[in-house]
Amino acid sequence: MTLLRLDGVCKRLGTAAVLDGLSLAVERGEIYGLLGPNGSGKSTALNVVCGLLAPDAGTAQMPGPAAAPGSPSRIGLCAQQPALYRDLRPAEHLDFHARIQGLRAPQRARRVAEVMALFGLPPYAHRTAAQLSGGWQQRLHMACAVVHGPELLILDEPTSAVDLEARHALWALIETLRAGGMTILLTTHHLDEAERLCDRVGILQRGRLVAEGTLAALRARVPAKAIALVRGDDEAALRQRAESLGWPTRTYAGELACLMPEETTLRDVVQAFEGLAVRSATLQPVGLEHAYLEVLQAA
Repeated sequence: MTLLRLDGVCKRLGTAAVLDGLSLAVERGEIYGLLGPNGSGKSTALNVVCGLLAPDAGTAQMPGPAAAPGSPSRIGLCAQQPALYRDLRPAEHLDFHARIQGLRAPQRARRVAEVMALFGLPPYAHRTAAQLSGGWQQRLHMACAVVHGPELLILDEPTSAVDLEARHALWALIETLRAGGMTILLTTHHLDEAERLCDRVGILQRGRLVAEGTLAALRARVPAKAIALVRGDDEAALRQRAESLGWPTRTYAGELACLMPEETTLRDVVQAFEGLAVRSATLQPVGLEHAYLEVLQAA
């Protein structure tokens, strides 16, 4: 069942067309990842969904009954940078956001306690936001976005400014929220994050959706069983050798990538380039990163 639908959304900022007929649907209970390079329109799309920007054309709608005046929003927004009050403690932040959303006192107290527990905040209950680490500030920021129990949680690059340990902790929280029935629309530049979390992914380029599907469907766009990354002194010679063997080549993130049409071993790859100055070779399974680069190069 569709929870969010964008139909032909266009948006210009100044003279630039940031969104150019964007259409997509987010299904209830899924994590949908919106990927794309800087300037592709991801944040603008989120702002349109949240009502912070009005589209110049098209619609962004959540089917079903609209929220009644004064009732909590159906959307929770966790922006890229934590918006916290330095001198407030976690429960005070949550209570403040619950008040803004119109939760009455008994429900508000219950939700604050539930969300404090869910996000592991009780050990930090007496610390102000300024006394929390970056990872715990981001955790509190996300907690504030869900304290009112929204149907749709929007996460704009939620782990962009935290360390590896905090990233994994936030991933676990996001998975817990989805397991509890929450629908999540996520933007990220970390493709391993999208690969870990997302049920479906849409790839934006110049304000248009150029590819969409499950992770398996997107990986199937790469015509290979595996990817061999080969580095050497003469890239042209390496490319010529690979293509003479029937291995199509690409340049992925500045590196020569050979698309292996059959399952192979690293030993076979190294032997295939015998006689050429190879500095290193690695063999990788086809991943979302390769699909992402393949789509953008074709767009």
